[in-house]
This record gives sequence, structure tokens and C-alpha cells, in this order.
Amino acid sequence: MITELGHFALILAFMIAIVQTVVPLIGAQKRWSGWMAVAEPAAQAQFAFTAFAFGALMWAFVTSDFSVRLVTENSHSAKPMLYKISGTWGNHEGSMLLWVLIVSLFGAAASVWGGGLPPTLKARVLAVQASIGVAFFGFILFTSNPFLRLVNPPFDGQDLNPLLQDPGLAFHPPFLYLGYVGLSMAFSFAVAALIEGRVDAAWGRWVRPWTLAAWIFLTIGIALGSWWAYYELGWGGFWFWDPVENASFMPWLLSAALLHSAIVVEKRESLKSWTILLAILAFGFSLIGTFIVRSGLLTSVHAFANDPERGVVILVILAIFTGGALTLFAARAQAMEAKGVFSMVSRESALVANNLLLAVSCFVVFVGTLWPVVAEMAFDRKLSVGAPFFNAAFPPFMVALGLLLPIGAMLPWKRAKVAKTVISLRYAFVLALALAGLVWAMQSGRSLLGPVGVLLGAWVVSGAALDLWQRAGRSDQLARLFRLPRADWGKALAHAGLGVTIFAIAGLTAWQKEDIRVANLNQPFSVGPFELTLVDVVEARGPNYFTTMGVVEVTKNGRPEAVLRPEKRIYPVAQMPTTEAAIDYRFTRDLYVVIGDAQEGGGFTMRTYIKPFANWIWGGCLMMALGGLFSLSDRRFRVAAGARKAAVQGVPAE
Repeated sequence: MITELGHFALILAFMIAIVQTVVPLIGAQKRWSGWMAVAEPAAQAQFAFTAFAFGALMWAFVTSDFSVRLVTENSHSAKPMLYKISGTWGNHEGSMLLWVLIVSLFGAAASVWGGGLPPTLKARVLAVQASIGVAFFGFILFTSNPFLRLVNPPFDGQDLNPLLQDPGLAFHPPFLYLGYVGLSMAFSFAVAALIEGRVDAAWGRWVRPWTLAAWIFLTIGIALGSWWAYYELGWGGFWFWDPVENASFMPWLLSAALLHSAIVVEKRESLKSWTILLAILAFGFSLIGTFIVRSGLLTSVHAFANDPERGVVILVILAIFTGGALTLFAARAQAMEAKGVFSMVSRESALVANNLLLAVSCFVVFVGTLWPVVAEMAFDRKLSVGAPFFNAAFPPFMVALGLLLPIGAMLPWKRAKVAKTVISLRYAFVLALALAGLVWAMQSGRSLLGPVGVLLGAWVVSGAALDLWQRAGRSDQLARLFRLPRADWGKALAHAGLGVTIFAIAGLTAWQKEDIRVANLNQPFSVGPFELTLVDVVEARGPNYFTTMGVVEVTKNGRPEAVLRPEKRIYPVAQMPTTEAAIDYRFTRDLYVVIGDAQEGGGFTMRTYIKPFANWIWGGCLMMALGGLFSLSDRRFRVAAGARKAAVQGVPAE
């Protein structure tokens, strides 16, 4: 009964979304306040019904209702409760329901917290947001219904993909979806502004919090996915340049560019057309990611790889929304007249350079991700574009971004003297150069990657700290430092987080050690400064799997360091093996051990990695997300200070 109610609620949400798309748009065009007012209750009702439908599906998973086909195909009665819950979105149909739930959530949030918006703009924003919901409600109901019943339900289910039975994957998709689906709100603001023909400082202030919220969630989601790949897949990497990883990384790059571009719109009323274009492209790349994951076009370790027919439907949705928005942009771009004028050397110019570097790096990732498909379709050649291409093509743009970041953040608006800013950063540069030189001397002639990473990381972190210190002024500096707006602290923390991540990635890549061998019982072997001994291998049973677990004792300089228990699991229902790495986490390094199959001559295959500064990668990501949260909590964002006044004074640019 609950399943049928969930299905009915989904249909009602679909119908409400249609009303929310049509009525407020007509009302905004005719200036009918009653019709425009329909948008707010409709957005909230749409979210309520969608949430009920999602809750009904989750209840079916929690109670192991195997009369629901989706539960049978993706769950099992012996599965731990956490993975029964996460099984709700660990499949195509359930994840699409989560998709529309988040679309409706952002629409409902805008209806509640958008009180400072002009009525016509608010009505149009909510109508465009609802139109996205209409497309995906229709996609779910007509091609991917999660509530289908089985005539003859089985006694038990087929289990969830074992790779997805992990806490990291339980929380990774919701955060990721909150990120790249949340970019739909920036898209809605952009299209609504194009329809109205007006983009001003108030619009830049309104769109920034929604973009920032989506960017924060996307940062957390990507970090969780990278961490999961690091410890779960057993190859010890943090980023595999997998198509699905790239699908979320591309919108992250564009949303970061959009955040910085919206600042110029708010502060200087410049870059209006470019900001609108970025808002369209950021969500467009989110739709591209959805298509990549669900069409089966590209192979990935965690793609849904559904039938191409449903992929074609998503491609049509992508073409309608992105193509329609770009067409509207082409028709209205001339109306987005820039008011602020700035010189070649100014903070505006630095933000333009920031945008170009982020956009071009996104294009590089896009080309590398889809080039195998293009080559096969156009030239009938099977190509593989992997980590070597991305590792060669992508880092130069990040190096340039890292070098520019501290200087650009401290340049004055409108007109600046770069020499003055560079001189004020001299201590930060000397510190970074000294640390890089120290590392170069200590690493005894290895590659430049480590010293360059130290230079960039220290430069960005110390530059962010110096910028914050100078903002406090010269008198009573320490006291004023803690009275700075939260947005200033958030900016410094996010930039410092990027510096930490750059350093950690370079350090791990340059200094990691790897050892692959057949390890025999009670025969010690050395990896770097550690001595490892496989003292036992035991067979055990988990809730829904069997495991072969190694017991590895680790010593350093003759002293006990850790006892690690790597596993190789078999899930009998899914008939699928997984590797569970054992990791000794420390502040400056990880010791990473993976056990493989038993060998005919005795012993077991073992892989051992020493990963310097691995945890600093996710620490840097956490710093970036916290920086975003600090900025989002700034009073100017929370209450949109001055937004009403700016909205009243704004004149349509027609």
C-alpha cells in the first residue's frame, strides 16, 4: 500500500510541477500577482510529495519488500541496515528519484528564502526550476518507474553491488547530487534573468549563495568519492580520471569559475554575459554527467550503464535545456550591457584570468573523457584516454592558477599596480621558495614535482594568510582580524585548502613507494623504513559475505608500529569479489596494504604502498568546503543585505 501511495505522490508532484512551470511564467509576463503567487505553494507542495515518494521507496528497501522489483534487484535481507537505506539510491531508478527530490528541494528553498527577490524574477526562477522537474518526473514515470511490482516476488533479493556496500558510497551520492543538481538553481536564475532582460548587482548577490551551496556540496561529494576510491578499490590511488569522476569534476570547475565571476557582477556590474553563460554551462555539464553515467556510453567502475534508449531520453533533455538556454542567451546577450570599466591590471582582470583557466581546464577534461567515443564514431578507431593524458594536460592550468591566486586576491578593484601587490607578498614568496629549496635538497635529486608542489602549496596558503592579515588593517590588527566578515575568512580558508590539496597531491605523487610481492607466512620483508610480516591468514564470515583476512604486523626500527588486517571478500549472492585494503593512517603518511590470491608455491600476493600526505588531500578539500560554509554564513548572504534596494534601483538593460 505504501508503495502505491509513493507512486501516486510522484504523479501528483509531476502534475504540480507542470502547473508551477506554466502559471507563474504567464503571471510574470502579464504582471498578474495572483498567478505569480502560485509558484511558492506549488514549489513547496512539489517537494512534499516528492519527499513522500522517496520515503515510500526507502521504506520498501528497509523492510525488504521483495514484491517491488527494484528492491529485489538491489537488496537482500541479510544486508546491513545502512546499505539497505543506501540501496534506495544505489541504482538507476532510485538515484533518479533522489535527483528530482533535490531539484524540488532547491525550488522549495528558493520559495522560502527568496523573499528579497522581485516578484517577477522569483516567479520565473521557480517556473524554470519546475520545468527541470517536469522533464525528470516524466523520465522517471515513463521510462524508469521505481515502484513497479513483481507478480511472483522471490523469497530474497539479488543484493546490492558489493562495491557500493561501503559507508563512503552511502554518503557520497547524496552530497554529489546536492552539488551538481543544486546547480540547477543557478541555471534557473540565469534563464529567468535572460527572460527579464536584466542582470544587475542584486542578481549577482542573489545567485551567489545558491551557487556557493551547490559548490560546497559538490566539493564534499567529490572528496568522499575520491576517498572511497582510495581505500576501497585497492589500487591505492586517490583519483583515477574515471569518466564518472570526471562527470562531477567538470561542473565543480565551472561552478568555481561562476562563483568568482558572480563577484564581479555584484561588485562592479561587469562580466554579465559571461556569468550567465557559466551558469548555463555549469548545469549543462551536470546533465552531461548524468548522461555519461546512465547511457552506458562510457565504461566506468561505478556507472549505472543502463540501456542506451534511456540515455537517448536524457540526451534529449540535455539538448532541450542547454540548447534552449544557449539560444535564449544568443538572443538576449546584447541586453546584458556591462557598466563597470576596469584596466588590464585589476582584480577584475585577475578574476577573468581565473575564469579562463578553470574553463579551459574543464574543456581539457571534457575532451579527454569523450574523445574515445568521438574517435570511434568519427574515425572508427578504438582509443583509450587515461591518466597519462590528464596528468600531462591538466596540471599546467592548475599551476598557473596557483601562481596567480594570491596576487589576484589582493589586487584592488578597477585599477591596480601589480608591483605594489607583489611587494606586499614578498614574505609569502620567500617562505614558499625556501621550503621548496629545502625539499629539493632533502630529496636527493628526484623529480621537480615534489618541490614545485611545495612551492605552489606554500605560496597559496601563505598568500591567503597574508591577505587576511592585511585586511585587518594596521591599528589594533589582531582584534580587528577576528571581527572581519565571515566571507573574508571563508575566502582565505578555501584558498588555503586549495593550496594544501595541491601540495598533498604533488607530494603523494612524487614521494610514494610501492612494493608488490608474494609474501610467505612469518617471513619479514622491508618497504621503506617499515618491516612487514604476514603472520596469519584466516577465513571468516561477515553479515552477507565471506572473507580471507590477512594479519600483518608492522615494525619500524624494531618497534611495533601497527597490526593491519587486509581482506579479500566474496559476496555469494552477487558472486562478486572485493578488496578491502588495510590502512594505517598517520598525519604525514599512510601505510597501505592489500592482500591478493593464494599462490601455488605458497604465500599470498601482497601490495604495499607508503602514501605521504595522503590525508592532506581530503583535509584540503574539507578546508575548501568549510571556507564555503563560512562565506555562506556571512550576514550579507543570509539576509541579502541591500538586495531590495538594489532591486528597486535596477533598470532593465534593454
